[in-house]
Amino acid sequence: MDVAGAVRRLWPGRHAHVSALDGGITNRNYRVELDGSVYVLRMGGVRTEILGIDRVAEHAASLRAQELGIGPAVEGFLESEGLLVTRFIDGRSIALEEMRSASTLPRVADALRRLHSAAAIPGRFDAHAVVDGYRAAALAGGVQIPEDFAAARKVSERIREARGNQPLVPCHNDLLNANFLDDGAIRIVDWEYAGMGDRFFDLANFSANHEFHLEDDRRLLAAYFGIERDADLAALRLMRFMSDFREAMWGVLQTAISELDFDFNGYAATHFARLENTARDPEFTRHLRAVRPV
Repeated sequence: MDVAGAVRRLWPGRHAHVSALDGGITNRNYRVELDGSVYVLRMGGVRTEILGIDRVAEHAASLRAQELGIGPAVEGFLESEGLLVTRFIDGRSIALEEMRSASTLPRVADALRRLHSAAAIPGRFDAHAVVDGYRAAALAGGVQIPEDFAAARKVSERIREARGNQPLVPCHNDLLNANFLDDGAIRIVDWEYAGMGDRFFDLANFSANHEFHLEDDRRLLAAYFGIERDADLAALRLMRFMSDFREAMWGVLQTAISELDFDFNGYAATHFARLENTARDPEFTRHLRAVRPV
């Protein structure tokens, strides 16, 4: 279905002004102006279920985010066509440097804490399982798995064993800078990977995607927990490895399924290089000893 057909399906007989929104590398996103209101129409990409995306779970997570005041209002959902409509947020993007600031970081930490404290949502996200699933799906699609995978998989298992089972909480799991807006409140968009998971993956994913240094992570955790603990810092720093491992294998799998013009091989290589640097850090082994299983 093209965007014109989607608009006719959602708003039959009504005139809308539609313009494409930049930034998506999985879906197609459009700004729709209609009768004085502005919406965002998300059209799901092809075969995105292979990426672990469940559109029903995404819709439920989006509704929870709306309820918590950290996501846009949900205005429509057509599961069969993969269409999700939300209100357009007239907010500004937040620069990487600003995310570290004393005025913004506590607000982001509060939004994440509210999410992680909320009632359960559908779906499950386990980064350790996700990378294995992406590998299997990529192989099935005829993609050659990078040699870096085997070594990274061994480190992944060391992290899993060191941390043990963790409490499951609602998580976003894709905290890219582009998914944050500020309209007077911190808003988070794009809930397609949301599910019950490990809060430290969310915190690490946010940290990695915003190029945080060690001291930035300390301040993030202090704002989130209200206390500084070595075990929390160790967990976050270890899960930064898993954040990059997930991104690397996401890029590998996308080479098999995506129709978008994007350098997924380069994306995967960048994240493999970054996770390898993380594992080589002398502090990495110390973090493995410092975490506490629950």
